[in-house]
Order: sequence, then C-alpha cells, then structure tokens
Amino acid sequence: MKQVAELISLLELEPIENNLFRGQSRSVGSKRVFGGQVLAQALSAATQTVPEDRFVHSLHGYFILPGDMERPIIFEVDRIRDGGSFTTRRVKGIQNGQAIFNMSASFQLVQDGFEHQIRMPDVSPPEDLPSWEGMAKEYGDLLPPNLKRILDVERPIEFRPVEFYNPLTADKYDPYRHIWMKARGDMPDDKKWHALVLAYTSDYNLLTTALLPHGMVSDFSKLQMASLDHAMWFHRDFRVDDWLLYAVDSPSASGARGFTRGNIFDRAGRLVASVVQEGLIRPIR
Repeated sequence: MKQVAELISLLELEPIENNLFRGQSRSVGSKRVFGGQVLAQALSAATQTVPEDRFVHSLHGYFILPGDMERPIIFEVDRIRDGGSFTTRRVKGIQNGQAIFNMSASFQLVQDGFEHQIRMPDVSPPEDLPSWEGMAKEYGDLLPPNLKRILDVERPIEFRPVEFYNPLTADKYDPYRHIWMKARGDMPDDKKWHALVLAYTSDYNLLTTALLPHGMVSDFSKLQMASLDHAMWFHRDFRVDDWLLYAVDSPSASGARGFTRGNIFDRAGRLVASVVQEGLIRPIR
C-alpha cells in the first residue's frame, strides 16, 4: 500500500504556472529515469488541462534524452485542440533547458459504438505463479548484477511471469511472454489514476522481450538499451489493483532496434489496452 501511495504522489505533479508542471523521480534500479515514469508524468500533466468528462484513449511519446535522477522534470503542455468530442494535448518534458521527452495525447468523451476484440490467451492464473521477488529469493547472488539490482527494488507493481526463462543460461527463446501484473494496494476509484498507473507499468517487460531470441534473457549488461518511442491505446475501463495480463511479443529486431507489442487483458478476458514500443538494442562498444 505504501508503494502505491508513493507512486500516486510521484504522478500527481506540482503546478508551477499555467500549462507548466514539475515532477520528481524515483529509481527502479537503473541509473537513469525510468521511461514509464516520464510517460505517466507527461500524461498526468496533460490530464490536468483536460475537462473531467474526457479520458485518454491514445498517446504517442518519444524518448529524446536520458533523464537525470537528481533533477526535477518540467512538463510543458500545449493545448492544441478542444473539440466537440476529442481534446488533443502535446507535452514536452524538459531538463537542463533541453527536451528529454515529447508526447501527444488524445482524450475523448465517453461514447458508445461498435464492439469487438481479440481473444485473451489461455494461460495459468496468477495464483499459480511465482513473483519477481520469488525468483530473486530463489536464485539470489547467482543472478547477473544488472538483473539482481532491478529485482531488489521495492516497487508499487507486482509481476508474475507465466513463462519460465532460465536466468542462469544463454538459452534462446521465442520472442513472446505473458506477465500478470497489478498494483500492490487499493487504488482511488477515479479512472484517470488507473490510466496513469497502467501507462507507468506498460514500460516494463517490453524491450527485454526482443532479447529472448538472442540468448540474453537476463544478462544484458553488455548492451546499450533505451526506449525510443512508446504508443498506447486505452480501449475499455479497468482497475490496476486487480490482476491484468500483459501479452507481449517482438515481431522484429533490425538496425540496432527492437520492435515490441503488447495487449493488456483484465481477468474477465476484456482487452483493456494495447501498447507498441521500439527501442535501441546494440552491443556496448
């Protein structure tokens, strides 16, 4: 519960001027600001400028520069359009006078229309699976330092992977994975917070999926990795304090970039969100 309250506080942002907001950072085990944090904070800034009866349905972001953990991030919102059904915002994240992140987001009134969706994968339920923390305890100091550092961090989201990928070998696997995830505590009922926390969480498990066919399940210490862009669509209402299934695959890696996709389902099998990301993956020279 404490971690969830800290995450909500991290995503609230401080209004400092009209269309300007200030955010702080919290480490997830990396020396750089976590991309999901910047993404969710930018969405939070945009949401604060949008009428309360409109909710985000899509966002498209570009990671431009690594974020500095020691400095606040200033988010500047451009109110591009307020239409009859849709509202559009552009957000720029700034540190040291330079843009480190850029995002466009679209918000919509709640409206009815056609309904269809793909089927949820048939996988083991979360109650039958170990958590990330369980894997850290099982393997302990045998884990590569880069993975152990990430798993040792107390985080507001619990992850339970469906597939087992041996972290002690260089085995190669097909480029897909399924992960159950949920917030470690109750969330406010306001669905804007569920969208913000899901945006934050959506940056986990994507780029590493592109490493599975290359024998780098856990030890990617010799790679330069960075998210380049991230797009997300919100389809249906959901709660992040109940289990959600993240079905991720990587159709392609080429040109020192890995391309990944994810579909997010609730326990009832409803497709609630979709994600696409491309990231830099290349050996450290």
